Amino acid sequence: MSEYNDMTVAELKELLKEAGLPVSGKKADLITRLEEDSGDVVEEVAEVATESTDDVDDSMDDDDFDDMEDDWDDEETIHVARQKPELSDAIKEALAKRQAQGKKQPAFRRQEWYRYKRLARTGWRKPKGMDSKQRKNKRWRTPMARVGFGKVAEARNLHPSGFSEVMVHRPDDLDIIDPKTEAARIGKRVGNRKRAMIHEKADELGIRVLNRRRNI
Repeated sequence: MSEYNDMTVAELKELLKEAGLPVSGKKADLITRLEEDSGDVVEEVAEVATESTDDVDDSMDDDDFDDMEDDWDDEETIHVARQKPELSDAIKEALAKRQAQGKKQPAFRRQEWYRYKRLARTGWRKPKGMDSKQRKNKRWRTPMARVGFGKVAEARNLHPSGFSEVMVHRPDDLDIIDPKTEAARIGKRVGNRKRAMIHEKADELGIRVLNRRRNI
């Protein structure tokens, strides 16, 4: 029994329209037309599959697969590790202590950051005003940045990796950098062409670029 017998005439006509076949005639004619079309499709798929297997058998030999394996072996993924600073034990301890303090530090929010989106996207600003609830340190207000929240002095102004940042705007600025303790940070207004030159020279000198772009 054909699967089309349980379908309505309207459903059969929709299938015929999708297949690009005529929709005129009785239900039996519509079913016959769909069965013939489905049979032709199956035969075409079988012929295409047979031709594709024949082409593979004729064109691909064992030697060809060996050549492909050789090509894959030539493509090696080279991983270049980022430069690490030479730090003393005291600096390492200070960085670890600063990281632990940072996890406990609250997020300093600007006054009325919850009311206006533009304030939520900006950084910390000292609250002002005679009636400022945050300045008066009222309850349910975010804490203010105070002296007590200061970090470890030995790790101050250091990158989380331990490097001391040096601003760079041209390739010649890399000559004054010590790759053991300092890393380069390229200015945001430097163009892509000069940035690529800085990347190339930094690789030659073994200097780490903190804000390196991979798409150049």
